[in-house]
Amino acid sequence: MAIALLFLVFAILLVVGVPVAFALAAASLVTLLYLDLPSVVMVQQVSAGAGSASLIAIPLFIFAGEIMMRGGISERLIALASSLVGRMRGGLGQVSVLSSLFFGGVSGSAIADVSAVGGTMIPQMVKRGYDRDFAVNVSITAALVALLVPPSHNLILFSAAAGGGLSIARLFAAGIMPALLMTAALMVTGYVVARHRGYGVEPFPGWRAVLVRLVSALPGLGLVALIFVGIRAGIFTAVESAAIAVVYALLVTAVLYRELKFRVFLETVTHAARSTGVILFVIATAAVFGWLLAYLQVPAAAVEFLQSFAHSKYMVLLMIIVMLLLLGTFMDLAPMILICTPIFLPVAKAYGIDPIHFGLVLVLTGGIGLVTPPVGSVLFIGTAIGKITIAQSMRTIWPFWLAGLAVLLVVAFFPQLSLWLPDLLA
Repeated sequence: MAIALLFLVFAILLVVGVPVAFALAAASLVTLLYLDLPSVVMVQQVSAGAGSASLIAIPLFIFAGEIMMRGGISERLIALASSLVGRMRGGLGQVSVLSSLFFGGVSGSAIADVSAVGGTMIPQMVKRGYDRDFAVNVSITAALVALLVPPSHNLILFSAAAGGGLSIARLFAAGIMPALLMTAALMVTGYVVARHRGYGVEPFPGWRAVLVRLVSALPGLGLVALIFVGIRAGIFTAVESAAIAVVYALLVTAVLYRELKFRVFLETVTHAARSTGVILFVIATAAVFGWLLAYLQVPAAAVEFLQSFAHSKYMVLLMIIVMLLLLGTFMDLAPMILICTPIFLPVAKAYGIDPIHFGLVLVLTGGIGLVTPPVGSVLFIGTAIGKITIAQSMRTIWPFWLAGLAVLLVVAFFPQLSLWLPDLLA
């Protein structure tokens, strides 16, 4: 009865439009009172949830990404991508996808990616004669790449939700090949759609211009190498790398590029603080929810339920993906990771699924939910930038959505695709 009450109150509050963090807190409090447990448990778990030292990396990476985005890095990355793939069919669409790969390695956030890259590329594509729905759809699905490349906030969040025992360095390494596969799949899809609609190509600027743009963008791309190599080599921890990333971003944008003015810096601090507050509030309230799941033995019940009729790990993985896709239609990615990891990770382990591999599947599945209505934050931002309705986007997004789903299934059922690089670097 307590399990049903916990999920029922949470679901009802989400349906009536209560923000996720408040819904998590309210459902947890009602269940605690029903179980006649002291309400101080909620305070203790909120404090424990937001007090993990590993979570310090998230606000620091958010801050570094905001500095890079407002300090001239995104424009240079887009210029480099344009010189590399602009001459392909539907050139600006290809530029948007490749720019998202580059910028994802700076921001680690799909929302930041679609705001920075989409905010630049969508108006440019419309100005050059591309249909608004194409410009929006290619930009919002390309933002999914940012979920997989270092320094992905969501992979750090998964590590914390899993109890902190999973290596963030291995998670970062595991996301690289799926990110490249997603980039290739979306570029091929963009090419096919662009050819069907008769879009043109961008002129090739010449190899000298490519070299100049590469040199200009290298300081931004260097952040990715700094983070990944530093953590992988054991030079510094994820938290230390996040702090170094902030200092590095300040030096590049304020000293080297000289584009981060004091007024812009204050705006960056404000926006990063606001984003951090929202994320940490969700993490804190989800900690109570997760504690109740463990107290009520929900993970053990989920394992027992699935074992009663599913005997193949691939069947279990497929069922989990379907459930996560359904949850992703009305739940944002961060709370979904925090709620679903304690439930489904024990199931995955019971069937011999590698936790690192499962983390990639969970994050990528939840990412597809970000571009799926009714609750898709990346979808909302992209359509707002492109000035079209969600219905207009949904009518033609299906080729890109299916490409993302295909990559998800390949990653899910061919685990070595994501695991071989972490094993190679071990």
